[in-house]
Amino acid sequence: MKRSFSLPTSVLLASGLGLVAATYGLVRLAFGLFLPDVQRDLGFGTDVGGAVSSGASVLYCTGAVVGFLLAGRAARWLVVGAALTAGLGAITTAASATTVVFGVAAVVASTGAGLASPAMVQLVAGRLDGAARDRAQAVVNSGTGPGLVAAGVLALVLLPDWRTAWAAAGVVTLLVGAVVFLAAGRRAPDARSTPAAAQRSALQRPAVRRPAVRRPALRAALPGRSWFGAQVVPVVVALLLGAGSAVVWTYGRSALVGAGVPSGLTVVAWIALGAGGASVAVTARWTSGLPAARLWLLTTTLAAVAVLTLGLLPHVVGAALVACALFGWGYTAATGALIAWTTEIDQDHAAAGTALLFVVLVAGQALGAAAAGVLVGPAGTATTFTAAAAVVAVAATTPLVVARRDLRPAAPTR
Repeated sequence: MKRSFSLPTSVLLASGLGLVAATYGLVRLAFGLFLPDVQRDLGFGTDVGGAVSSGASVLYCTGAVVGFLLAGRAARWLVVGAALTAGLGAITTAASATTVVFGVAAVVASTGAGLASPAMVQLVAGRLDGAARDRAQAVVNSGTGPGLVAAGVLALVLLPDWRTAWAAAGVVTLLVGAVVFLAAGRRAPDARSTPAAAQRSALQRPAVRRPAVRRPALRAALPGRSWFGAQVVPVVVALLLGAGSAVVWTYGRSALVGAGVPSGLTVVAWIALGAGGASVAVTARWTSGLPAARLWLLTTTLAAVAVLTLGLLPHVVGAALVACALFGWGYTAATGALIAWTTEIDQDHAAAGTALLFVVLVAGQALGAAAAGVLVGPAGTATTFTAAAAVVAVAATTPLVVARRDLRPAAPTR
């Protein structure tokens, strides 16, 4: 019997939220926050920035796949890998003297976020059941928004000293990773700790053959061909959302800096982005009852409007702040819609569907960051952001188009 929210479990949840906040908000997604200052000091262009962001997304996908495959057997050690790659990567980034060292370190650091998510999902699932487990998963995975806010506050205090900011992010990541690793090794006392339970466990243990248990479980975990066919539309729109959103994560603050917005206000805009993402936990009580397709349309449409506003009105500070908050909410809530969507398709394989869609989402970010890096120099910020907004709008409307086509009456046969 799994118990809910004992002290060891509460420590695990709090530190797990911190790990997600650190690997995502302080390290991976903070790249776009620090990019203008790094470019000024190391002297590279927007194309290089886009290439580094693209490579970071590829390594994130690699980490997510590795995490998905290994989480069931080595979740605690995945936490170690997440903390080391993100923490040491951020510290190396802070110490880099050349563009090459900076780029490699930033790409490697992004791997940590890909490893952290499946590890924490597995650790939480091993402690809790039912509604308590679902609430705990939501709490831990909401760490990205607070992490973005923390990165913004750190930047507000330290920029233009981006090196100290990134070094601090690396140290925090290593520390919180150590806490998660230790907390994951402690279990709350429950029925399994009683003498009778221990005796039953000892009697039953010789009869358990690990290979005999694994093979059927593995077969049950693998979806069939029809499952993959049902995932085609979510996969396509996840790829499009990732591609269109990459311009904000990579060049959102750069667009404001280029428009002449004071540096402090550009950082406040990033904090607004994180606050928008964190607010999803509050609005979930109203959005959780919506069908996944309707929630997807709402969230991605608002995200497209936000991207377009940032591209056309970066010099209007009020509009830019609202757009950042709106984008943070729309993007984060859209990822929740993807989870709900794949769960509606097949609840038994929701974990596999979530992993698939999130890897595709970030693969789209890799493509979008590379494309934006090539386009923003010759075409300008307004054109690049407008093109990205159009991609997100296509992601929003594609399910509607597909649904109308499927509902169209078949042509009469002769």
